[in-house]
Amino acid sequence: MSATGLSGARILAVLIKEFIQLTRDRLTYAMILVMPIVQLLLFGYAINNDPRNLPTAVLAQDQGPMARSTLSALVNSGYFEIVRTATSPQELDEAVARGEVQFALTIPADFTRRVVRGDGAQILVEADASDPAATGGAIAALSSLPRTALTRDLVGATAKPGGDPFEVVIHRRYNPEAITAYNIVPGLLGVILSMTLVMMTALGVTREYERGTMESLLATPARPIEVMIGKLTPYVAVGVIQTVVILVLARALFAVPMAGGWLALSLGVLLFIIGSLALGFLISTVARTQLQAMQMSFFYIMPSILLSGFMFPFRGMPQWAQALGGVIPVTHFLRVVRGALLKGLDAAELWPSLFALGLFVVAISGLAMARYRTTLD
Repeated sequence: MSATGLSGARILAVLIKEFIQLTRDRLTYAMILVMPIVQLLLFGYAINNDPRNLPTAVLAQDQGPMARSTLSALVNSGYFEIVRTATSPQELDEAVARGEVQFALTIPADFTRRVVRGDGAQILVEADASDPAATGGAIAALSSLPRTALTRDLVGATAKPGGDPFEVVIHRRYNPEAITAYNIVPGLLGVILSMTLVMMTALGVTREYERGTMESLLATPARPIEVMIGKLTPYVAVGVIQTVVILVLARALFAVPMAGGWLALSLGVLLFIIGSLALGFLISTVARTQLQAMQMSFFYIMPSILLSGFMFPFRGMPQWAQALGGVIPVTHFLRVVRGALLKGLDAAELWPSLFALGLFVVAISGLAMARYRTTLD
């Protein structure tokens, strides 16, 4: 063929070259294959906007058959799972505040007597409504409970024609108006810090490898921990500034309640910033190009958004997805932020999540140091 026409030989040569390049850049193309599979599994199996079997605590001051029938009907709805029996209102309150249960049910001591007399019997259901999406379906299911719970108990002389035998009083705690922004905006803090700090650190260090300036740094007597501290400290200040800006805007633009818990929030933010930066540093020790660093960062960020409870109810996911989400630091950081801002919890009440963040910092920093030492050889 002419020089200006197509040449099958030249096309074949370029094609062979690309296949050879594929074998050399295995990390990039492995992630291209893995990402669709991960997305399919997460969206197909893990994501659920209508969570069921939500953990519920019960304070039953009436042990009569009608109270037991009401509890059975509650469980049979599929939305509630009784995981705890409280002995006092204070215990019930603490279980909801700490996030140990999603709902708290109180059956008063005069429940049966009031039902039989038709004297305005009530039960109280308290919901942790900080995430409206997690409780919406269950609260809607409560509307049919008075009509179905006691159909077998109210027969003969006890049957009262017309009206419901009792009333369900619903108390939505921490977000009574079900405003989505109260849940989403604080959660954005964790997502924004992850996206910026992890990627910024990973790209920044990898850029030095590409430009060759890392060789000069490796030739210095600086120890790995000294290099890591020196490189990450400026980004800690960046993370703190981002946090302050987001919190100020959350209050000014969206009127997000800030109930307190400032010590717990400060500790959580500091640990999460350091952990995110250490993760970015670890990624930079594995990736050799900025493209690889960006791909690996997205591979971490996507599960952080989907499995942490930021976009979808955490308790709506299957157990394996919840276990996987429990490993992701964003999950624990969101619990700290929402617990401190919306519930006013302090460090003593949020210590499990703070401990998990601290463990993440230690583990990732150790791995980053081990990987960085191998680059010195």
